[in-house]
Amino acid sequence: MSDRRVAAIPVRECGEELVDVRAHAIEVDARKVDAAGAYAHVRRGVLTRLLHAQSLLPTGVRLLFVEGYRPPALQRRYFEEYSDELSRVHPDWTAARIREAASRYVSPPEIAPHSAGAAVDVTLVDHRDRELDLGTRMNASPEESDGACYTDAPGIGVPARTNRSALGAALSAAGLVNYPTEWWHWSYGDRYWALRSRRSVAPYGPVELT
Repeated sequence: MSDRRVAAIPVRECGEELVDVRAHAIEVDARKVDAAGAYAHVRRGVLTRLLHAQSLLPTGVRLLFVEGYRPPALQRRYFEEYSDELSRVHPDWTAARIREAASRYVSPPEIAPHSAGAAVDVTLVDHRDRELDLGTRMNASPEESDGACYTDAPGIGVPARTNRSALGAALSAAGLVNYPTEWWHWSYGDRYWALRSRRSVAPYGPVELT
């Protein structure tokens, strides 16, 4: 996300509403619950694509939605906290290097897909609602997981690789793109999606939940 090409993509806000995923046929986890229920919202176009992706998964496997929309103020806090953590671990790093490293794991607030209602953090569950093995816990940092959180990380087990492939195939076919340092993070309509999809503009920009 520190790539200048991402920030250079203009946003032509389409005005599409945020919708509550909990009112639809997708399992929503409560680990990121907040008082306003912001975490369970995404743009309507994202929800449509998630429902399509779920229909493409193998029999007995479903999406587990963990987090969608993230208010800009919360995104800023996450970015600053992770940057501060990196500064403590690497006191010799320049501010530019800290920002670049932080951006691998937490998007800078001004371009964050979550704050545009464009991004989702998802995993897979079986028919008994048990989370499948995808190699790391969701939101494991590169430091914590020794890089295993990267979508194409070598060395993860066969079940995790199979499950990542199933998740990726379904979401890609539905039009979402993955952020490759986080196997769980997928988006549609934001600046990063536009760059990856070779689109000249992004239809979703930062938005406040009303």
